[in-house]
Amino acid sequence: MPLILGANSVSGYTVKNSLRFNSGSSDSLTKTTTTPDNRDKLTLSAWFKLSSSSTSQEIFGFYGSNDYFTVRASNSNSIDVILYDGGTIGRLVTTQLLRDFSAWYHIVVVVDSANATADNRIKIYLNGNEITSFSTRVNPSQNQDFILTTLTTTGIGINTDQVGGVSRFNGYIAEAIYVDNQALTPSSFGETDFDTGIWKPKAYTGTYGTAGFYLQFKNSASLGTDSSGNGNTFTVNNLTSVDQSTDTPTNNFATLNPLLYSTSISYSEGNLKFTNTSSGQRMVASSIAPTTGKWYAECRVTSLGGTYPQVGVLDTSIYTMDTYVGALARGYGYASHGQVYNNAGALTTGLATYTDNDIIGVALDLDNNYVYFSKNGTFINSGVPTSGSSGTGGWAIADGYDYSFGSSSLDSGTDPVFDWNFGSPFYTGGSNTDGAGKGNFSYSVPSGYFALCTANLSTQGWYVFKQQIQNLAR
Repeated sequence: MPLILGANSVSGYTVKNSLRFNSGSSDSLTKTTTTPDNRDKLTLSAWFKLSSSSTSQEIFGFYGSNDYFTVRASNSNSIDVILYDGGTIGRLVTTQLLRDFSAWYHIVVVVDSANATADNRIKIYLNGNEITSFSTRVNPSQNQDFILTTLTTTGIGINTDQVGGVSRFNGYIAEAIYVDNQALTPSSFGETDFDTGIWKPKAYTGTYGTAGFYLQFKNSASLGTDSSGNGNTFTVNNLTSVDQSTDTPTNNFATLNPLLYSTSISYSEGNLKFTNTSSGQRMVASSIAPTTGKWYAECRVTSLGGTYPQVGVLDTSIYTMDTYVGALARGYGYASHGQVYNNAGALTTGLATYTDNDIIGVALDLDNNYVYFSKNGTFINSGVPTSGSSGTGGWAIADGYDYSFGSSSLDSGTDPVFDWNFGSPFYTGGSNTDGAGKGNFSYSVPSGYFALCTANLSTQGWYVFKQQIQNLAR
């Protein structure tokens, strides 16, 4: 089954925005549940990109005081659809697992409890394909109401009930759709790309029914706006305009990769914030590793926290978690005390130092094999990223490898915090785009360099997703 890596939508349907949810800040959208045209028949569709699997990740939730209907990614990486009314009266738990934190997925859940065939009363589709293997299958009784009269609240990114407590979502959701009184198929919401075989979004052109809604997240001042025409707009809880993201299933941006290592590391804000909660060295790297081309990213050092933090690039095929970027044979790290390291040795000393809230820019030239660093918009070492083969003020890197952006830190009493921006930041940027009009950076992007997203990668260079085969969704 193809993964949703993010299409290059030069033509066709483009999803412009998603909404970034962070459970730590209790992000959610909620509304009073609208009485549906049919309590037995509905279709739910959403695109999502997970940031974690440590807890259940709620996509859709309909809930009341002692009952609920929820669609979620469970803490065991399965898809879990539950109807609970004082007890479980309908449930499907997939054997197929969600293990890729770099990819966008599309889920469609179809309910038609009037169907005479018990196994057809709930259907789950992932990336256009129906899932037929389940570790748990409890079919609802015929004509069972899914949207019960006691379900008072509808949630996106949250499910609350008096039985299991509160569950929230970590990651990105786009194109959240509820169609009341219709049992549709995934072809209403997506299609297979002719060239790549990847499942991609298409515009939904049907009706929604009385209770239906369509959330595009395109209005940063009113993120819960319903675009269905029904006016079923949601209340926004703890989400702001900076949570509106351009990371979508038609342009997938890099994030940090939690599968490389997660012990004593806290990933948050859509896997863009790295906090070292350990007393030792910890290192993180981006989910996309370019092979060719010229790429730019920024890292806000929110808290140095410890000794000699570093920001830079590294070849994750030799990734070692408990060390620093510049300790690797193919790691190049700009340290806070003004040195650039490689292979555990200082290449250059006496450079500009940096501290809390400084923003470090990294310009990676894989056509000429140099890396350049900037502090708050000024390139150190008199660097000229556009100098090409002369590499003026840059540091030569080994040729022929896939490089990720990354950072490392040592906690010596205060947790170090690094906020990464690959073009779709969770903090207010400076509205600086690359030459293709992509990204939102605090400082100017050097000419010829691009934000690390699939729309650019499809035209600017080869790349790999640093999710080894055993970690891919299956």
